[in-house]
Amino acid sequence: MSRSRGDPDKRVKTARGRTASSTRWLERQLNDPYVREAKAAGYRSRAAFKLIELDEKFGILRGSSRIVDLGIAPGGWAQVARKKRPQATIVGIDLLPTEAIEGVTILEMDFMADEAPDAIMGHLGGPPDLVMSDMAANTVGHKQTDHLRTMGLVETAADFAIQTLAPGGQFLAKVLAGGTDAELLTLLKKNFKTVKHAKPPASRKGSSEWYVVAQGFKG
Repeated sequence: MSRSRGDPDKRVKTARGRTASSTRWLERQLNDPYVREAKAAGYRSRAAFKLIELDEKFGILRGSSRIVDLGIAPGGWAQVARKKRPQATIVGIDLLPTEAIEGVTILEMDFMADEAPDAIMGHLGGPPDLVMSDMAANTVGHKQTDHLRTMGLVETAADFAIQTLAPGGQFLAKVLAGGTDAELLTLLKKNFKTVKHAKPPASRKGSSEWYVVAQGFKG
């Protein structure tokens, strides 16, 4: 997917009250081919293409009949899962309100809350084949703190996956530059047959995000 040479970059005029950083973000959005493609395809975010590309490489969605989407908002990953696995039971959770998606159960609650795992499993009807997480902590501008906060979410997601997955199941999660922390990586390798890191083409080049893909849950 690439923008033709005849399609010039769009410039955004600086509006009163808009910061320089927000202007740059808006320009980047307007000039991003994945954003345009997502809009054309009816996906809610460019993140949909990250899952599509990861699925093409690892076959993540293949054979999944029960899928958990942690941090579902705005719903791009769930849309892809629903399209590729229309018969699957899909349950998503997020603190943010998420517009309804046909065939997907959406829980508006904090995944870190004690009652969240039981709520997810109650709607799923059985052990999941796939737990996927695109969660990231709200950044505070301090690189080390932001990394620790996001990795805390990843560790909680991994613990949930290990506690609930069906044998042979898969875990997919967003991590930051440097990949999965050593302790978590050891835990995943202990519980899954293969653990790999990947950066799909849809991830912006300047982004620090990577994804960890753990497959073949040992049960």
